[in-house]
Amino acid sequence: MSTVSRVVEVLAKALTDTPDQVTVVESEHRGTTLVELYVAPGEMGRVIGRQGRTAAALRTLASAAAEKDGKTVTLEFRDGRP
Repeated sequence: MSTVSRVVEVLAKALTDTPDQVTVVESEHRGTTLVELYVAPGEMGRVIGRQGRTAAALRTLASAAAEKDGKTVTLEFRDGRP
């Protein structure tokens, strides 16, 4: 698990009421790291936040962590299990 995945996982677990159902899946696509964050049904609102502010902050932190490793990252949010 990369630094980006660990950062996203720790933050998402802190934001949700069911941290045991948070899953992070990382894959490579055309030179970009795709990080998919899966949360329990009904928890998506907590991760996205009002007007998407929390989601934007998570994406910013993921990009900063990826830049440290010299990567480009895309963070996507998913409802349910992978």
